[in-house]
Amino acid sequence: MSPRTDSTDTLSDVRTVDQNRRGRVVRRITVALLALFVLAGGTGLFGVRSRTSTSSADGYTLSVTHAWISRAGLDTPWRVTVYHQGGFDGPVTLATTLDYFDIFESQGFTPEADSETTGGRYVYQDYSAPPGDTLTVDFDAYVQPGAQRGKQARTALIIGGQEITAVDYRTRLVP
Repeated sequence: MSPRTDSTDTLSDVRTVDQNRRGRVVRRITVALLALFVLAGGTGLFGVRSRTSTSSADGYTLSVTHAWISRAGLDTPWRVTVYHQGGFDGPVTLATTLDYFDIFESQGFTPEADSETTGGRYVYQDYSAPPGDTLTVDFDAYVQPGAQRGKQARTALIIGGQEITAVDYRTRLVP
């Protein structure tokens, strides 16, 4: 008598040893990759990464601390520090690429500018001469939930109507 191979045979769909081994390897690799992803998220690898870009000229130092990488919904740093040995003789103007701020939900600048205007590509913020050698401006903001792409920006230091120095930077957004 020959063995039966009809549709009622309960062993016809049993996987071979090699098929089981391949499936086990694929599952182990998938679990390991998932564990690495969760571990990276738990350590903050997918959070905000910031950098400070600095430029100096004519005795002035302009530093911009900005998010290099951020994600929607996260608080994101933006701080401008202007240093001049001996203090400032008059007002200080910061000119920043206008559309850079489009990716943020803003809580405001600290300190607030004495005046603010836009002209073409830039927003100009005028500050009275601060006491001491340093002016620091903080932007309290987070990336808008709908923001999908980062922005490039330029912040320039203007004293007496003349651009002294500038810093170029970029914020990248990741999902």
